[in-house]
Amino acid sequence: MSIQLEKVVQKFYEGLEEGKFMGRKCPKCGNVEFPPVYACNACGNYETEWYEISGKAKLHSIVLPAALSSKPEYKKLGKYAYGEVELEEGTRLNAVVRGVSKKNRAELSAKLPLNCHAAVFEREGGFKTVVFDLDEA
Repeated sequence: MSIQLEKVVQKFYEGLEEGKFMGRKCPKCGNVEFPPVYACNACGNYETEWYEISGKAKLHSIVLPAALSSKPEYKKLGKYAYGEVELEEGTRLNAVVRGVSKKNRAELSAKLPLNCHAAVFEREGGFKTVVFDLDEA
């Protein structure tokens, strides 16, 4: 089988520059992969297509970063945690979620799942990545 592979990473980051969150959708089973990967993890199909996700999601778990594992470049994030996020399109991923602190973690955990949405975060050097922000209650 000969497959022509696109530059998935390049297209993903070009999308972020435009404020778009690009994933890949399988035309066979409808599964959406985010972040984008070549093959469908649900059915194994190699013929996936570009798909702009809505960015709407639900936060299902909260894990505060350990003091020793916190990254200096994340200081610009403000208060954050890691969490399992489920996109509106059904994909689940582990992500950085802003707005969670030691002080509000217990209160937020009691309300899970919480609505959140994807946002573009610019790291040092102009490198953009995806984080999630809690929706206003």
